[in-house]
Amino acid sequence: MIRLDKWLWHARFFKSRSLAAGVVSGGKVRVDGTPVSKPARNVGPGDVLTFTQGDAVRVVKILDCGTRRGPAPEAQGLYDDMSPVPAPHQPAAPKYDGKGRPSGKDRRDMATKGPFALE
Repeated sequence: MIRLDKWLWHARFFKSRSLAAGVVSGGKVRVDGTPVSKPARNVGPGDVLTFTQGDAVRVVKILDCGTRRGPAPEAQGLYDDMSPVPAPHQPAAPKYDGKGRPSGKDRRDMATKGPFALE
């Protein structure tokens, strides 16, 4: 058994243990479907963790507790990644067909017809 924040740090999901503890304290981690808010919660092999990392939702099954924060290949052996396949990434800015800078009317048309249109 190992502390949850320590395991997340060992498995290299977070750069520091304090970042891992902050995510757990914020109630953003679930252990076997139950929300956890204490970084000192003990976890062990067989537990399933669900948490967000950036824009992705991670679902991992703990295989081993580990003894140190080793290199990435060693850290990847601590868990089995069961995360859903992420949706294809949509570019932040729409393409404009290479005709130069869009005019004010073109930008208004993009705002009413584009993927981020307000309705």
